[in-house]
Amino acid sequence: MRRNRHPGRHRLGTPGLVHCLQHRQVAMALEDHRRSWWSAITVPAKHSLAGLRRRAVAAATEKAWAPATAPT
Repeated sequence: MRRNRHPGRHRLGTPGLVHCLQHRQVAMALEDHRRSWWSAITVPAKHSLAGLRRRAVAAATEKAWAPATAPT
């Protein structure tokens, strides 16, 4: 089984919070929806795709060209 070097904590630094996997119902639900090793390699995570889309839109608007107009 893989080891996570960065165990996540929601709102890191806030006292009293625990990792979501320590809640039994959440751990069971995540286990049911765990991706296979093949899909983890071939398909990026959904949040990665969202970031790629956002960066593509930002790059497109940054490189958009408009003709210069003379000041009136």
